[in-house]
Amino acid sequence: MTSRSSMGGYWQPASDQADDVRVLTRNADLVELKLLVPDGGPVRGQARKVYFLDTPELDLKHHGIVVRVRERAGRPDDVVVKLRPMHTRTVPGWLRRAPGFHVEVDAMPGRYVCSGALKRRLDKGSVARALAEGKPLTSLLSARQRRLLAAYAPRELGDLTTFGPVEARKRRVRVRDVTLAAERWVYPDGSALLELSTKCPVDEAAAVSARVSRALRKDGIEPAEIQHTKTELALAGAAAGTSAA
Repeated sequence: MTSRSSMGGYWQPASDQADDVRVLTRNADLVELKLLVPDGGPVRGQARKVYFLDTPELDLKHHGIVVRVRERAGRPDDVVVKLRPMHTRTVPGWLRRAPGFHVEVDAMPGRYVCSGALKRRLDKGSVARALAEGKPLTSLLSARQRRLLAAYAPRELGDLTTFGPVEARKRRVRVRDVTLAAERWVYPDGSALLELSTKCPVDEAAAVSARVSRALRKDGIEPAEIQHTKTELALAGAAAGTSAA
């Protein structure tokens, strides 16, 4: 069994981060290794539209809450409420035991954050129908997700604004001896990013991150200069758009 306290390769924590990573992974279910790489243009794959719900001032974001609604072509849609960062010691029992809830560590080069996500799977076409009927996308939230928001959100759901959509494509790619998810997001302002990622059990994170890094280097794939999460960039763009308006 490998160590739970560190990653390897591109995700190797600095010596002063090792204890923090150990604490983050202690109560996590999974580790998701994420890496932004230089954008090579359009990719084939499953089409998606991603929406975010927040107040015009992004109060949820400022309180560590993300509400994401995802429309997936030919597959069930979904909606997720995330607490990020999340302190696992303060998670109430009803939430920790709730179906569809999981705790994972999002790992990027030099950055590690623990998040808790409560997901609801929707029927195919649920998002498009809600939009066509003029219903707020908050209507797609489950009772448990509403309870989660009521416990942590600073405002009522009626104050939430829909941001997006972000146009996305996702596919599986093979790099040497590893399989990764490649997801390209195109934001409303035309900017784009390409993220490679993989999920693994906490106990396998060190070995998996080292193996993925070796495969990428052998293939000449280097990280982008600046590493952000897709959600961070989406909400930053939303804030800029709101300010401009």
